Amino acid sequence: MEPSQKTDNILLGVIVVLLVILGYGGYRLYVLNSLYATALTTTQTLTESHDILQGELTRAREEKINVQNELTLQESRVNDLEQQIQDITGTVGTLEKLSKTDPELLQKYSKVFFLNEHYTPPKLSTIDKALVYDESKQQQIHRQVWPFLEDLIKDAKNDDVSLFVLSAYRSFGTQAALKTGYTVSYGSGANAFSADQGYSEHQLGTTVDFTTTGINGGLNGFETTPAYKWLVDNAYRYGFILSYPKGNAYYQFEPWHWRFVGTDLARVLHRQNMDFYDMDQRQIDKYLVTIFD
Repeated sequence: MEPSQKTDNILLGVIVVLLVILGYGGYRLYVLNSLYATALTTTQTLTESHDILQGELTRAREEKINVQNELTLQESRVNDLEQQIQDITGTVGTLEKLSKTDPELLQKYSKVFFLNEHYTPPKLSTIDKALVYDESKQQQIHRQVWPFLEDLIKDAKNDDVSLFVLSAYRSFGTQAALKTGYTVSYGSGANAFSADQGYSEHQLGTTVDFTTTGINGGLNGFETTPAYKWLVDNAYRYGFILSYPKGNAYYQFEPWHWRFVGTDLARVLHRQNMDFYDMDQRQIDKYLVTIFD
């Protein structure tokens, strides 16, 4: 083979190889371009889908927030309604309770209000004779006051303090007879320590005159006894208050005379160091509903 022919063959081979390489390279470039285009399209599609999903997610979150807000609002309305129902129920219960509670029980008597001759407590209980100083005389107390009085006397005994009931409920007629007797003995001076009929707290059936051992079952000297000191420190716990303390505007100091007004009011008077007759009647009346609680 001639040298020139050999050279041509080599060039031809080189050209073929180059063409193959170029063809393969072009194919690769085509494939890469196709893949890139596909990837770009896919990316755009995914981006669009992401944006759509993100938008839907945002809307879903907003709807969730709206639903939660609406639920909170509805719960608040339900709670308000329940509270209104409870308030109404409580008001009805309070009114019903008040309708069954004698309004006279917290009124100020002693020359202020008047109880007529027909007034008597709705129910009276006979006080246990063991707690009455003179067992031959029957003493009665308002039925709903009796448990408080019984606890008071028994708890005093547990503290080694002797307390006995000297006088409790008195009818209009009994008070009239008592006042007449005092007037005969003391004249107008009886007004300093004895109420006229209709003005006595005893007619309410919620008031007790106490006595103790060591003073012959009377009243004189009661102020100096451990019994009086115990009552001053503890009677309010059982709903009893001292009606006529020193310096009151109605009667002489009566350390033996204690009136039941309920534990709520008695605690307030004790805590504030106030006297029952110095408190406004409108304030007193607020405690009527809980007087026997």
